[in-house]
Amino acid sequence: MSGHRSHFRNVRFFDEANPDVVLGGLVQNGSITERNFLTMLDIVFVTTAPIRVSAKDTGKVVSMVGTRLDVRDYLVSCEDEIQVSDEPWVHRITSHSVSGREDAFRDGIRARDNKCVISGRVHRNPHIWTSFEAAHVFPLEKESLWIQFNYGQPLDPVCRDPTSPRCVSDQLLRWHFRQSVLANMRGAGEPAFEHDFLPGMDMMKEIREKPLAQERLELELSYRLRQVV
Repeated sequence: MSGHRSHFRNVRFFDEANPDVVLGGLVQNGSITERNFLTMLDIVFVTTAPIRVSAKDTGKVVSMVGTRLDVRDYLVSCEDEIQVSDEPWVHRITSHSVSGREDAFRDGIRARDNKCVISGRVHRNPHIWTSFEAAHVFPLEKESLWIQFNYGQPLDPVCRDPTSPRCVSDQLLRWHFRQSVLANMRGAGEPAFEHDFLPGMDMMKEIREKPLAQERLELELSYRLRQVV
């Protein structure tokens, strides 16, 4: 079911000057540190002075340390006004394997990496790829932005050699990180598009009745046209 991303949050943050209004939040799955949290808040907020973040119940101050962030509510204060960033979030859809072109992408990633390049988990069964998924970090239907921002060659997740033409673009990864923070932490979060349509469902009807219907249809059309160009 499509909707906003705030339903499962276990960390929320508020403006200390208006502590009853939620400014955003996130899901702490155990990997987010206090340093990570502060870095993310620097993306969510626009201020002219440093912010101070403290636990809403205990007053404990969040610091730039590698300690695991506690699951609770937090207050954000600043000597100046705190504004939530209005930086645009680029809407995207899930890439589906619907053609030989996408199959070639998936098979090439599997042959090259043979593991999850995020967790390091090695794939051992050549016939079963359950829980391993090849994904486009940059949305294919936004190719014009790739060209506009000059992100260079396609991303190779396992290549960190700066002399290689297929080196991972740090600029691209920073962009992707900012986009993830804006989509998931700011306000109620951006709408999460439905993509797991059950057999017999009217896909067009479902899209039309959900948020951002026009843009979703444009993204779906753009993605499918790529398969025949």
